[in-house]
Amino acid sequence: MSESKAEAGKAGQPAPAMKKESTLNLKFLSHGTLESKDLDFTRRFYEEFMGFEVIRPAKISLWIRLGGNNIYAVVQVIEGRKGEMPFLNHNGVDVETEDDVDEAHRLVVRDAEKWRLHKISKPAVQHGTYSFYFWDCDDNAWEILANPPGGYSWMFERGDQEGLGHMSRKFERPESTKRRTKTEG
Repeated sequence: MSESKAEAGKAGQPAPAMKKESTLNLKFLSHGTLESKDLDFTRRFYEEFMGFEVIRPAKISLWIRLGGNNIYAVVQVIEGRKGEMPFLNHNGVDVETEDDVDEAHRLVVRDAEKWRLHKISKPAVQHGTYSFYFWDCDDNAWEILANPPGGYSWMFERGDQEGLGHMSRKFERPESTKRRTKTEG
């Protein structure tokens, strides 16, 4: 047993998986793609409501990012060709605390009509974090969740899980994502 596995066993957590040699020599997960029905409206939504950095590198696309160098390309689709993004294909955007999730939820509900937001869920503890979901004007699914700096890197540090893993309601999540009382700061 390696030292890291022994240490992880003492803490009750499995050790992170060792990086295996891959077939491809890839360096950086750089981007994903979203679809838009109306790039002008979508751009205003991303900038004014979501707070994303946005550029328009071509007539038919936007590039967006927030808090790092990974980008999403947002591509104009032919009218009538855009379907609703399935729930499991959602896009996650992190905030620091449960209170921040609740405030984001309040603002999403408040501004739903203006920005054509729909299918807004209630905040809840799920899959290892506190979050809620909504769909935007382009039928793209979003999750706003409490995560420490670095997003889900804390999960990679824990390594492989057994049983329900992070899907269990009893899953121990980072303290920094839990609601703090006024006396705790």
